[in-house]
Order: sequence, then C-alpha cells, then structure tokens
Amino acid sequence: MADDMERSFERVRRLAEAAGLPETTVGTSYGTPALLVKGKSFARMKDAETLVVMSALEEKEMLMELDPSRFFETDHYKGWPAMLVRLAIIDDEALTQRLIAAWREKAPKRLAERFASTAPT
Repeated sequence: MADDMERSFERVRRLAEAAGLPETTVGTSYGTPALLVKGKSFARMKDAETLVVMSALEEKEMLMELDPSRFFETDHYKGWPAMLVRLAIIDDEALTQRLIAAWREKAPKRLAERFASTAPT
C-alpha cells in the first residue's frame, strides 16, 4: 500500500514540477505526502487512489456536479475548500489544472500574481 501511495504521489509531484509552480516543496500533511507552497499544503494524498486538493468552494461544487466520477467529497470535507480527486481516472492535463488551481488557493498573493504573469496562456 505504501508503495502504491508513493507511486501515485510521484505522479502528482512530477506534474506540479512540470507546471513550474514556484516555491513548491514536498512535505507531509496529516501524515501523508503533500505538496506545499510557502509551507502551506495545497495537495496531499488521502490514500493511494485519492488526492485532496484545495479548491474554492464554488469551483468545487461545480466540478463535483459536472464530473462526480473524478471529483467528490466525503462528509469530512463538506463546507471545506478542498475536494477529493480519483487519481486512477483523471488524466495528466486535468490533474495539472487542478494542481495549479490548488496552488493558487494557497500561494501568497504576490507569488500567485507573479506566476500568473509568467504562465503561458
């Protein structure tokens, strides 16, 4: 199980790195591997198949409604600006977009603005 989580997290880490998210580090959050920006977690493994990503509440609700097979929540996350992502059925492009959005939720405003000004459109 730990090896499966490590493999899943390696994919997440690789995609975040490829996206060029500044000041991103690897750490832990609630005892599982996590990506942090300036020490704040924006994505973490829940288990080997599920990633927790930070998300604005409105965006979270919309995504869960549009694609409940990929995006969901448990009672623990209701009303919280985070949603769960099924890693087995999300492609790399969509996962990268979720990681970028989650990073923007937690990054300091100036860092997010600087990233937005340099990111390809």
